[in-house]
Amino acid sequence: MAKRKTFDTRRQAGFTAIAAFCFVMLYLPIVLMAIFSFNGGLALTRWEGFSLVWYVTAWHNEVVQAATIRSVVIAAVATVVSTLVAVLAALAMGRGKSFRGRSAMFALINQPLMVPEIVTAVSLLVVFAWVKTTIGYSGLGYLILAHSAFCIPFAFMPVRARLQGMDQTLEQAAADLYASAWQVFRRVTFPLLWPGVLAGAMLAFVTSLDDVVITEFVKSAGQDTLPTYMLGQMRRNLTPETNAIATVLLVFSVVLVVAFFFVSREKHAKAQL
Repeated sequence: MAKRKTFDTRRQAGFTAIAAFCFVMLYLPIVLMAIFSFNGGLALTRWEGFSLVWYVTAWHNEVVQAATIRSVVIAAVATVVSTLVAVLAALAMGRGKSFRGRSAMFALINQPLMVPEIVTAVSLLVVFAWVKTTIGYSGLGYLILAHSAFCIPFAFMPVRARLQGMDQTLEQAAADLYASAWQVFRRVTFPLLWPGVLAGAMLAFVTSLDDVVITEFVKSAGQDTLPTYMLGQMRRNLTPETNAIATVLLVFSVVLVVAFFFVSREKHAKAQL
């Protein structure tokens, strides 16, 4: 009996060339940026010798220090808020009783993913401008609220996907053994859900950390984050210092992803045991 042929994209004509072209176009600019962050001169496209001067300059730049601290604080608080809301929403929609409007709620939670970011930014600007004129407050709270609202769907999707893939047998067994709803969640559901929570938190943190559009619309004077500072430098006097900052952000993101991979793999292995 003849074997049934299966469709394999890797065997299609031109697949290797197209894949190689896509990888080159995607990663070559990043590699060049990292290389020229070690350029000793002011030129962005002409190599003038290896040097760490731009990393030292960025490290001692007080504006960069303040923007970095502000970015991390906003991203950390927004991550906690958005992940908490995402977990509660996923549990309500995945483990709670069926209710009218569930599809509408799902669409509402994922609204920031479905509309252009500029629309969300303008709408938040209008609301926060009205609040500012009403109560007179102009602190970082607006940026934290804006980032939290924008990051909710990024935290929600991994949690919901993990929750849908979980076998409810263990939860039902715990309930049959007279465990309360809180005990079932704390002892069974949350340990199994933890990799999804961690993935959602990581996505929310990275999304908040590198957001430009919403931050640019919502921030007040003196509230530059690291991405908006870099955008301002590109409009004024662009130097390899910007390349150095971007390279550090890239390394930080890679380290974060690698750390998440090992932590989630360890948690998954323990959950299987």
